[in-house]
Parts: sequence; C-alpha cells; structure tokens
Amino acid sequence: MKEVGVDFYRLSIAWSRILPNGRLDKINLPGVNYYTNLFKELQANNIKAMVTLYHWDVPTALQDIGGWTNSSIVDLFADYARLCYELFGEYVDTWITINEPKQICHAGYGTGGFAPGIVSPGVGEYTCARNVLLAHAKAWHIYNDEFRSKYNGRATIVIDSDWYEPTTDSEEDKTAAETKIQFIFGMYANPVYKKNWPQIMIDRVAARSEKEGLTSSRLPAFTDKEVDYVSGTYDFLAINHYTSYMVSGAGEPAIGEPSWEKDAGGYVYQKDSWEQAAAGWFRIVPWGIGKLMRWLKSTYGDLEIVVTENGVSDRTGTLEDDHRISYYKSYMSHLLDAMYDGQVNVTGYTAWSIIDNFEWTQGFNAKLGIYYVNMSDPERPRVPKKSSKYYANVIKTRCLLDEC
Repeated sequence: MKEVGVDFYRLSIAWSRILPNGRLDKINLPGVNYYTNLFKELQANNIKAMVTLYHWDVPTALQDIGGWTNSSIVDLFADYARLCYELFGEYVDTWITINEPKQICHAGYGTGGFAPGIVSPGVGEYTCARNVLLAHAKAWHIYNDEFRSKYNGRATIVIDSDWYEPTTDSEEDKTAAETKIQFIFGMYANPVYKKNWPQIMIDRVAARSEKEGLTSSRLPAFTDKEVDYVSGTYDFLAINHYTSYMVSGAGEPAIGEPSWEKDAGGYVYQKDSWEQAAAGWFRIVPWGIGKLMRWLKSTYGDLEIVVTENGVSDRTGTLEDDHRISYYKSYMSHLLDAMYDGQVNVTGYTAWSIIDNFEWTQGFNAKLGIYYVNMSDPERPRVPKKSSKYYANVIKTRCLLDEC
C-alpha cells in the first residue's frame, strides 16, 4: 500500500475473532492485539483506516440461533460495535457498519448461494433485511452519541448496486428498470437516506402476497418509531459497483412460489457483446457507473458519495494485467464525467483490491488484486502487477492518462 501510495485502506474486522461466541462474555485478546498492531502499522505509514464491522462472517454460535433472521442479533451486533469503537476508535477514521446487505440477505437467506446457505426466497431475505437495517442504525447511533465527539470519525453503511438500463425508451421498460434498482439498492438505501422501504416495494410485495393467498405482506413492516430511528443514519453514501444489466418490462411474473426476483419483476439480462470477467455475473460495462452516480444524485439528493469497491477479476492472476488497467481507466473516466458534467459529489474511490483475496464461493480462482499472491508459496509474497504501477500513477497525478 505504501508502494502504491494509497490514502486509506478499507478492511474488515471479523466478529468472531474479537468475540468467538458473538457475545461480550468472552473477548479474544489475541484477536484484539492482531487488529491493534495492524492499525498502528497503518498509522505509522500515514494510511487512514476505513473499517467494516461486518463483512458477512457471523459467529457460528449466533448462526445457530438463526443469524440475521433472529431479531436478538440487532442488540448483539450493537454490543460488538460498541466494543470495537472502544478498542479501536482512536485508530479509525471511517466506520462501515455492514457491507453489502443485499448479499447477506438475498444470497444468504433467499437463494442460499452464500453462507449460511438458507433457502427462503421472498421471506427469509426480508426478515434478514429488516434486522440488518436495525442493527446498522443502532451501531450508527452508538457511534454518533457516544464516540463521535471523542474520535471525530464518520460512519455509514455500504450498499452494493449494479446499474439497470431500460432496454428501450418505452414507459414499460423504464418502469421495470426503476423498480428493479429500487429492489436492489433502494431496499436498503431508502430506509437510511429517506424513510421506510421504497413505496414500489411495499406495494408490489403486498399485492403479490395477497394473490398468493397470504393474509399479510411477506415484507415485514417497520414501526413508525423504527422508521425514524433508521432514517438519517449515515455520514455519506457508500456504494460498491462492478457491472450492469439491461431490463425489459416483459410481462408480470406468474404467481407461484414467492421470490424477491418475482416481487421485483422485469426481465434482466446482460448483452453477449459485453466483455466477460472471471465470474458468470460479471461483465465489463464502464458507462454503467456514470449512470448509477447520476441516478443516486437524482434519487437521494446531493449527498457525498464514496465508491467503496470497484475492480475486475480474472482467473490467472497475470502480472501483465492490461485488462485491469483498462477497467480502472474506463470506469473512473465515466465516474469523472458524472462528477464534472453531472455535478455528482464523489469524494473517494476504492480500488478492489490491493492483493488477490479469497473471493467467497470462487475461492482463490477469481483474482482481483493489483498485487499477485502465490497461494502455493508458504511465504505468500506480494508481487506487483502492471496495474499497481498504473494505479500508483493515478494516485500521484490524479490523472487517468500516462501523460497528464
């Protein structure tokens, strides 16, 4: 990181490394010391810490009682957050409460594609989402009320979103695309940056629940008090973005087994002409980030925006990664267009990631780093890729081109 010249490092704390049982009755001091040493090293090298409290790893003991579908996790997460603020607050400039709630809830408790692998489409993911948002809000309020004046840091939630482009200019396609992004991003952003679930989401889930023969909506409601408690729990808008999709309003999904996808409606696809990355869902669509930034401003107002993840994967980890340089250059170019032409208030950008990492269900087969890590070498040396030199120059010159 010092070689590249980064301003800040985004990392996460593993809940179970601090609290093995997820609760305050047992604090793991070696885990605490691990992070303390890391933060001191960052501080010694003038690299600010942007720290995520929860990046998908719930302690097993808490998963055994239902994880994010058990409402008791809200207070347990708040306890964990307060402890982290107490232990590490002096070292941390920015706190991220929770990373990518859509992946936690939709993939973890809807489709079952990610841990904990629970399949409960159209039900479990909504219960999870409600608890995640309340946990975020409680952690944010704790920092705001008890620690902000002492440490003068900031806190927010990170939400991920692809861009959803209407297939045509027809009202049907434009409505379908807007509805889809409200289910993707608005589901978590609207309660925080406005109030309550997006209205289109409330209406669609209620209508489909009724047609399914249910006596109440599958989308659990917030109380008025909870709506006010969650609203405004941010210091800036943080977003992760990688790819884009096309959307057409090709008919309403048939009533049958409930699902979040059916609740959102629309037909979603990617064009074959778009360049493929190392994951099936991941195609390279640079203009999507610019359109997403403009949409964020038009939807939520002139908020400060920080891009907290953006990058591209490959399978080989090649050191001559010109494709990654092209990705960063083209995506940041569209980001700059949004800033200069659209007056979008983007204040930070995070390349994902500094080194090749363990990429969830893909393991070490998806290489995202600007440094290569040979996982078969016990020393795990970090080998600079061509993209690390490019990114270092961007940081040094604040320019995307070789000649500025």
